[in-house]
Amino acid sequence: MLVSGGGDFALGFISPNNSNKSLYLGIWYHNIPERTVKWVANRDNPVTNPSSVKLAITNSPEVVFSDSKGNFVLQLLNGTEVWQSFDHTMLPTMRFVLSYTGQVARRLVAWKGLHDPSTGDFSYSLDPSWQLQDFIWHNTSPYCRTNMFSYMSVGGGIYQSPSLVLYQTRISTEGELDLIYSVSNDSPYTRFSIIGYTGELRFQSWNNNTLSWTVIDEAPSGCDFYASCGPFGYCDFTEAHPTCRNRTFDQCAAECNRNCSCTAHTYADMSDAGTMTDTSRCFIWAGDLVDMRKDTSGENLYLRLADAKSPAGKRHKEAQKRMMLEYLRSTDEAEDNNIEFPFISFEDIVVATDNFSDSNMLGKGGFGKVYKGLLNGTKEVAIKRLSKGSGQGTEEFRNEVVLIAKLQHKNLVKLLGCCIHEDEKLLVYEYLPNKNSAKKPMLQWPTSFKIIQWIARGILYLHQDSRLTIIHRDLKASNILLDKEMSPKISDFGMARILSSDQPQANTNRIVGTYGYMSPEYAMEGAFSVKSDTYSFGVIVSGLKISLPHLIMDFPNLIVYAWNLWKDGKAENLVDSSVKENFPLDEVSRCIHIGLLCVQDSPDYRPLMSAVVSMLESKTTQLPILARPVYFVRRDAEPGRAGNNRALSLNGMSFTGLEGR
Repeated sequence: MLVSGGGDFALGFISPNNSNKSLYLGIWYHNIPERTVKWVANRDNPVTNPSSVKLAITNSPEVVFSDSKGNFVLQLLNGTEVWQSFDHTMLPTMRFVLSYTGQVARRLVAWKGLHDPSTGDFSYSLDPSWQLQDFIWHNTSPYCRTNMFSYMSVGGGIYQSPSLVLYQTRISTEGELDLIYSVSNDSPYTRFSIIGYTGELRFQSWNNNTLSWTVIDEAPSGCDFYASCGPFGYCDFTEAHPTCRNRTFDQCAAECNRNCSCTAHTYADMSDAGTMTDTSRCFIWAGDLVDMRKDTSGENLYLRLADAKSPAGKRHKEAQKRMMLEYLRSTDEAEDNNIEFPFISFEDIVVATDNFSDSNMLGKGGFGKVYKGLLNGTKEVAIKRLSKGSGQGTEEFRNEVVLIAKLQHKNLVKLLGCCIHEDEKLLVYEYLPNKNSAKKPMLQWPTSFKIIQWIARGILYLHQDSRLTIIHRDLKASNILLDKEMSPKISDFGMARILSSDQPQANTNRIVGTYGYMSPEYAMEGAFSVKSDTYSFGVIVSGLKISLPHLIMDFPNLIVYAWNLWKDGKAENLVDSSVKENFPLDEVSRCIHIGLLCVQDSPDYRPLMSAVVSMLESKTTQLPILARPVYFVRRDAEPGRAGNNRALSLNGMSFTGLEGR
């Protein structure tokens, strides 16, 4: 038996059922009483003669057995790695390659049984036909869809439990998509595995009190099995227990009526077809009806005819407006009834976006989609259409409309109107034309520096200069938009909170925002203040200039990467290639210094935004001495705080720069 340096892992021959008739070479957790194997070499070729068992390594490579990660590595004397066990398992900090050059690179394959490590029927991998989703597979058939990805360079989420915080990250570089997860400091052992005899994909952590593995998260659950709810059915995860839903004829008709692009619908009752769960099929047509035919076995087709402009239509718009005003003024923040909420009808938005045409789509995210529109045929606007499954729900929608109606600053995005129509929620903003950073001209450093200064001024207005103290709570690069003059506009106030003048900070059990931009005290404890936004600004200052995510792969995060470059006198390496040459190194170094001040671990050591603006705009203002930033050190969460709440954030994070819309 070979034990790693600190004693966390051991490598040797095992017999899972203790029969000693079949031996396997494996790695297991050495410091826990329950024998838990994390890797087996000869899973389909056990040694059946125990007297002759031995491990032989040829060609004289060096053996490295990492204690902190449990990675067994064979490398040449010059340091070149020949083989590692990390390529065949999933543990904290290891990089699991989902795809490489368009092909599925690795799979997690389950054991056949509890004591049988041979290849089982279940596995986990990316979908080979469409690499924006991954599955649990039963042999070659989909068993459960576990994730939907985006084209973001870096994305991920946070799983929280009373014992640990787990960070999951997806990194997309040219030709490769990787999955990495890590845990907070001093966390117990964690493992990511697929259980062969049940087909479950699990995150588990070791519980020293019960001396057993505790499930943090698992899939599938409830009706989350692939296609379990039948055609046109869905698994409703908003219920206490996930439940399949189907639709009646009236619901099918209502779905067509509330969709302006619907031209016809039909309803097939499949109650005699013997399907397991969902026995109704609602078919919706959008656009022209083509390829039609008549036969004796068909269903009735219900055509939707356009309604002429009429007094009834005008009354409908007035009813929409009254409903929206009543809805928005039901909030505590909207007690001031003098606030104007500009209303734009759903019908006008549909016309402006050409029925939400894909050709007019500017972008999409976890909240929904953003479309370019032309109101009244002349005014360019950006329209955010919140999706039904959006993390930005009813409360956030009201919050954004009410707050932006109260705020006026040149570096805050301007809200032109809003609309509520049945389950549709839409926000209409000024259109900012610099959408594609790849097409905008190369920036001179003075422009980049002005963008940083103006962002700081906008945040200062929120914290100090408006009549409210507002914490944005979701400041990130994708929420900073650029107008045609390259002036930044802070957007997306759905997560913002108002603090009273005598309230320095607040706490929440519902952590929202984007991992990577969140301050440690907020991510770990749910505590937020103006210093939380200061932290996010510090990340933006560095993230603004990072163009390629693979540059930071040797570092745990962007902050550590920036810190190491700054202390080594290599701050110029943080400047994006889109910034032309001959930039002033002292100014760049000063910006990085200020950014690192903003991401200090303790909020007490971070400057207020008033001090940040002063330091950015006056070279004579002395900069405080920097302490090395500590990133997400584990803190003891108090009862009732976010540490005891399993909140999940799946917002994407990108370091590609600022864009407009």
